[in-house]
Amino acid sequence: MTGKDWILENESDVIEVCDLIYSKTSNAPSRWIIAVQEDSDIKTVKDLEGKRIATELVGATRRFLEQNGVSAEVEFSWGATEVKVPEMVDAIVDITETGNSLRANKLRILETLFYTNTKFIANKDSWENPEKRRKIENIALLLKAALEARTKVGLKLNISKESLAKILEELPALRNPTVSQLSQSEWVAIETVIDESVVREIIPRLKELGAEGIIEYPLNKVVY
Repeated sequence: MTGKDWILENESDVIEVCDLIYSKTSNAPSRWIIAVQEDSDIKTVKDLEGKRIATELVGATRRFLEQNGVSAEVEFSWGATEVKVPEMVDAIVDITETGNSLRANKLRILETLFYTNTKFIANKDSWENPEKRRKIENIALLLKAALEARTKVGLKLNISKESLAKILEELPALRNPTVSQLSQSEWVAIETVIDESVVREIIPRLKELGAEGIIEYPLNKVVY
């Protein structure tokens, strides 16, 4: 637990400085869900009345059940929670991003408790201290910049001035590309930042339009 789940579970009174949404597979938030066996007779949250549930998120699960008027036994889960249904428990509350592990263990999602992601937090005393707050905000800025850079690349290229207008029409950028004069008066250099997802399509097109010396390079941080 590294984000909203940790805060909810511990009922922590902290300052949520910023969201840091990232993972190995996507940039989407994960979610905490209630899951049961695929062929289980449990169809709604109300059907969990009197059942046994395993989870790492004991406190938040108990509060969720209380809010829905359900009384069930909630126990802390050690190890792989998804393998405990149905031999050891009737249901689990677990975190999922893609749902692959749930499907592999023949589990069905019954309900989503909440979405979660990594958060950068600070205690309130530090946040009220101007010097500490400035340092915290600087750290947050750099962390967010590093995450922004994961999906973008830098692109450099040379182009003749007569082809510049066509290139600029085709070339995406965060704002406007940087155009610099080369030592040859009829040529300019262009530098821009684009989404990595489009670079494979855009480079051949730039070559067709007369671009030369095309360089793609990774980025460490992108600050808006």
